[in-house]
Amino acid sequence: MNLLDLVSKRVSVRSYDTARVVENKLLDEVFDIARLVVVKSKGKLTELSAAYDRDWFKTAPVVLAVVVDHTESWHRADGKDHADVDASIFVEHLCLAAAEKGLGTCWVCNFNPEVANKVLGIDGVEKELVALVPIGYPSDNSVFSKPKVRKEMSEIVTEI
Repeated sequence: MNLLDLVSKRVSVRSYDTARVVENKLLDEVFDIARLVVVKSKGKLTELSAAYDRDWFKTAPVVLAVVVDHTESWHRADGKDHADVDASIFVEHLCLAAAEKGLGTCWVCNFNPEVANKVLGIDGVEKELVALVPIGYPSDNSVFSKPKVRKEMSEIVTEI
């Protein structure tokens, strides 16, 4: 699949097929681009859902916790920490890799960090949870081919 097709295919999936298990081999292929915390056990998934209490989130068979280490991240000459930038690049690459494999994802940032950190054993200072990314087979595969609502180019591009 070419990049433009892949970018067009990538959507935020908010309904997962609870009957389909995501194969470890497929997850390994998607994960090969980075290292992260993978939450697969029903008990931990239930605990983690307290940090983002949405019904659709509870249907995901796997949740990826994207964690940055501020002691290892790159800092620009003026001291700006690029951990969030690097994590953002990673998450989008991960979402594209998953879409290419037929898996759905949704980038979740609106979680309760205190609850999530406790469940995942993250200190929240040196190591910080940036995003939760549920991943699994969509309950409705047509989600990949439905037209997306997009802003007009004039709303997002300024020519000077």
